Amino acid sequence: MEFLNGMGGNAAGFFGAVIPFLFVLTIVVFVHEMGHFLVGRWCGVGVHAFSIGFGPELIGFNDRRGTRWKLSAIPLGGYVKFVGDANGASVPDPEAVARMTPQERAVSFPTQPVAKRAAIVAAGPIANFILAIAVFAGAIYLNGRYETPARVEAVQAGSAAERAGFQPGDVIQSIDGTPVGTFADMQRVVSSSAGSSLTIKVDRAGQAQTLTAVPDMIEERTSFGKHRFGRLGINGPNAGAAKLVHYGAFDSLRLGVEETAFVVERTFDYIGKLATGRESADQLSGPIGIARVSGEVARVGGVGGLIGLIALLSVSIGLLNLFPIPLLDGGHLLFYAFEAVRGRPLSERAQEIGFRIGLAFVLMLMLFAAWNDILNLGASLSQRGT
Repeated sequence: MEFLNGMGGNAAGFFGAVIPFLFVLTIVVFVHEMGHFLVGRWCGVGVHAFSIGFGPELIGFNDRRGTRWKLSAIPLGGYVKFVGDANGASVPDPEAVARMTPQERAVSFPTQPVAKRAAIVAAGPIANFILAIAVFAGAIYLNGRYETPARVEAVQAGSAAERAGFQPGDVIQSIDGTPVGTFADMQRVVSSSAGSSLTIKVDRAGQAQTLTAVPDMIEERTSFGKHRFGRLGINGPNAGAAKLVHYGAFDSLRLGVEETAFVVERTFDYIGKLATGRESADQLSGPIGIARVSGEVARVGGVGGLIGLIALLSVSIGLLNLFPIPLLDGGHLLFYAFEAVRGRPLSERAQEIGFRIGLAFVLMLMLFAAWNDILNLGASLSQRGT
């Protein structure tokens, strides 16, 4: 019952998290695998199966080309199994390929030129980025967005902004050379720059001023888990100063690309700080954490909030799959790069060892993320007094 209490107090709260989670994850996984599938078909490769989920099949059907489309019991991913694959991770099956007829070999994945195999593998993450751009751009095009001037209304006592010399009335023009158009633009840069020195140009009563500020590190535990961010200590204009701005299709697409690029940049920034010891790995989340976030977003933001979460998760899954880890798409691309340079594939033994190492790494990462989720869930339950 403790877990159910953490999800909302009862079984309804539990399903209120699980159903949004499955909705979000299924769409992101479907788009990812569809990228592999469409490019594979375009390259003339046969497809044995397209599965959403792993494990035993729940329901499915065969299309006219013999592909089995199915929904499987473990809804934590999916796969496309091409002709010649030993499994859904596109590990080649040399014995099966050796037994194939010439017609079968012509449509098998392992016998395709390296450029085609690389295109098929890269298509999954690329599809995730396209989905994110489309969601961000569509939301901006349909709804517009509220924008507030990057003007300082008040400076909090003892804050990083006070130490840097900010004054009420300052209008922020740029940060480290990047133009700042709105208060939200400034917040996004500052939130990812805790402890970093920022060169900030402001307009002060018509005079250009250059200030140097180091945002303070703030740590908060929210319903989404532990969250660390940078803060200057500036109060911006009140809600009445916000203006709804509508954009055309081209500008919406541009902003969608910029939003996606920002998520990618923030992710790499976190990874870089994690590698250098300036960030903690306790912010990594697994399925339990994503389910909690999905349920909270659905409760607060409804379908619109979940669609926004789809874009964020799509970028994350696209990036994760591009990491050069055997078993992931990026690991396959790494093997293909070696093959292109050497003129022949790596030995079967080398690939087998690589896939085993990749599997071990992915499993350890999943277990670590699940442990973080359990710790965050326990802390959340403690705060609620359960």
